[in-house]
Amino acid sequence: MDHFSQLLEGARNWWYELNFSTLQKRALLAIAVSVIVISTALVVYGNTSEITAPPVIIEEITAPQIFVDVTGAVNQPGVYTLSASARVIDAIKAAGDSAPGADLSTINLARVLSDGEQIYVDSATVNSKGVRVSSKVRSGPINLNRATALELDSLDGIGPVIAARIVAYRKSNGPFSTIEDLQNVSGIGIAKFTQIKSKIRV
Repeated sequence: MDHFSQLLEGARNWWYELNFSTLQKRALLAIAVSVIVISTALVVYGNTSEITAPPVIIEEITAPQIFVDVTGAVNQPGVYTLSASARVIDAIKAAGDSAPGADLSTINLARVLSDGEQIYVDSATVNSKGVRVSSKVRSGPINLNRATALELDSLDGIGPVIAARIVAYRKSNGPFSTIEDLQNVSGIGIAKFTQIKSKIRV
């Protein structure tokens, strides 16, 4: 205790003998107190503070989608939203699959769909000779995107060979956008197209 009293007395004498003004002594005292407080805080809390990781923001990426109209011989005709990589078979399945009696022979089920496209599934029956024929009676211009090879064959100047080419072209390239696209099919020149253009549509 005497030793502590001596230290305290020595510190007091040093303080009074310090060649500082009263204002300077107060500033020095404030600095000393601040250093003590900060040092104590670092010792007490320095090892217990937790490092908080920044929040991870997960952005949901939506895959591109397309709208496709499925009609004809399907169980649930309508407009469906599908992924941009969907194929014709996916559209038909979305529409409840093909209905009994549907004729899928003129459709390329593996073709990739395009936005705004219409898929028409025709229906057919078997005649007395065992040949599948369209069950619909059509009037007016023939729809190039729906007609069967037999219906295309009925056009002037279009025989079974060219009719088969039209169906094959439609399977490989998708539906015709305009009737003029029919001229892309081998065997249909300007003269033949002019002859039948009033009897076809898309």
